[in-house]
Amino acid sequence: MEVADALNTNNHGGGGGGKRKRGESVSTSTAATDVVDLSLLEAVEKSQSAAADVVVDIKTLKKLVLSFERRLRDNIAARLKHPNNPDKFADSEVDLHDDLQKLKVLAGAPELYPDLVNLNTIPSLLNLLSHDNTDIAIAVVQLLQDLTDEDVLEDNDEPARVLVEALIENNVLELLVQNLHRLSDSDLDEMAAVYNTLATIENLIEVKPAAAEMVCERTRLVRWLLGKIKAREFDSNKQYASEILAILLQSSMANQKKVGQMNGVDVLLQAVAMYKSKDPKSSDEAEMLENLFDCLCCLLMPLENKERFVKAEGVELMIIIMKQKKSAYGSAVRALDFAMTTYPPACERFVDVLGLKTAFAAFMGKIPVNKRNKKEQYQEELEERIISLIASLFGGILRGSRRERLLSKFVENECEKIDRLMELYMRYSDRVKSETERLDNLVFDDLEMDEEEKYNRKLESGLYTLQLIAVILGHLWCSENSQMRARIELLLKQQKLTKNHIRDILQEYHDNIGDVDGLEEKERAQAKIQKFISAF
Repeated sequence: MEVADALNTNNHGGGGGGKRKRGESVSTSTAATDVVDLSLLEAVEKSQSAAADVVVDIKTLKKLVLSFERRLRDNIAARLKHPNNPDKFADSEVDLHDDLQKLKVLAGAPELYPDLVNLNTIPSLLNLLSHDNTDIAIAVVQLLQDLTDEDVLEDNDEPARVLVEALIENNVLELLVQNLHRLSDSDLDEMAAVYNTLATIENLIEVKPAAAEMVCERTRLVRWLLGKIKAREFDSNKQYASEILAILLQSSMANQKKVGQMNGVDVLLQAVAMYKSKDPKSSDEAEMLENLFDCLCCLLMPLENKERFVKAEGVELMIIIMKQKKSAYGSAVRALDFAMTTYPPACERFVDVLGLKTAFAAFMGKIPVNKRNKKEQYQEELEERIISLIASLFGGILRGSRRERLLSKFVENECEKIDRLMELYMRYSDRVKSETERLDNLVFDDLEMDEEEKYNRKLESGLYTLQLIAVILGHLWCSENSQMRARIELLLKQQKLTKNHIRDILQEYHDNIGDVDGLEEKERAQAKIQKFISAF
């Protein structure tokens, strides 16, 4: 299956507990406060009200920037004059911190971001990420997170682009990650700053997607993320680290290869192995586990990472997870599907470690059900994954005893698996037929949809899975086993269909095979399908 399909069933497209809201802060308390200081609440409300009354225009901006630059100069001068006497520069640091807090009001006027850039304030701000006083650096991180917040930038594309370009030109990625390495989760303020750093990086990538590769090329962020994911203890920053890594890997083959070279496959296998015989304790932890599997599936796109997965006994781990029947069951199937697609060594290992029994139990509908995965959509997605996995097995194991073991599964128990295969074939066939009729009768502004768009709509409605089932039937038919052939013909006859129906599905598949993997691979794939078409 395509990586986009896989990820759409999880956090960065669905599934899990949903993506955290932008600006939602990391929790820094473990229990609700029993006694509320009413005077403190009153003060907060007053300050918020006062902030709301501030009219942020170009004049206000210049005033704020001028004050900030003055405080910065005072602090630099005080530190140079009294380098070994913190008492002498403490006041200037408090004043500088206060002015950084005041700059947050600019988030309410993103249309002024180009003016902020033109005033040459960005270099001064970013230099403070290396300030000796961590509190100052943390204040800058909070400010950057506020200025780049999704809700702030949503309807301000051009100002957002100007700000983000200026930040990146002035090494924001490098400076944020350098500062990140000196922050500790044992300190609550620094823990919140870690969260805000990751949020800022995510915000930058949303405005400038190319930043996803830049941050991997120019910084040690990946190393930090892998280190965080390795930690046994779960916390909100480990969850966010898994989400950021998934974002970095989603659409970048360069990042997938780089993380693979950094032992990323092994780190992710170790991280998911913690859940092979237990379920996550909360929805946040469950979301993190889905993120980890998203990362693993992205990593399994490049061939060299499939090899690393097999060498690290990833196939065995996924089968163990399936056998344990915990909440990671479906994710393990998905990872196996990615590992085995166009990679015969993974298919061979799967058969060698007795994975067929586990896979075909799922194929026959024996899927573990719990509160989290009992939804019909989950069951259907898993069903499609299993079909894809079996199609990969047939494509990866072409001869020998392993092939015989695979084929024998469809003969045992009076060909019950062929019955199941034809049941699925009819269900998806009916669904595609219904969608085809709907599209044929559909008119968009009196213009007909082009054939490519129609084909993509049919793929989404189940045509891709139907094609895979037809491919599996092609493999079974070409095995020339008389018992299997007789069963397929009988079941087609019962549905008032002929082999022509399967042939038509295969022909459409043949005609639409793309050349994304090169012309030679396209021709090879088409030749295989043509063999099935000719055999029926």
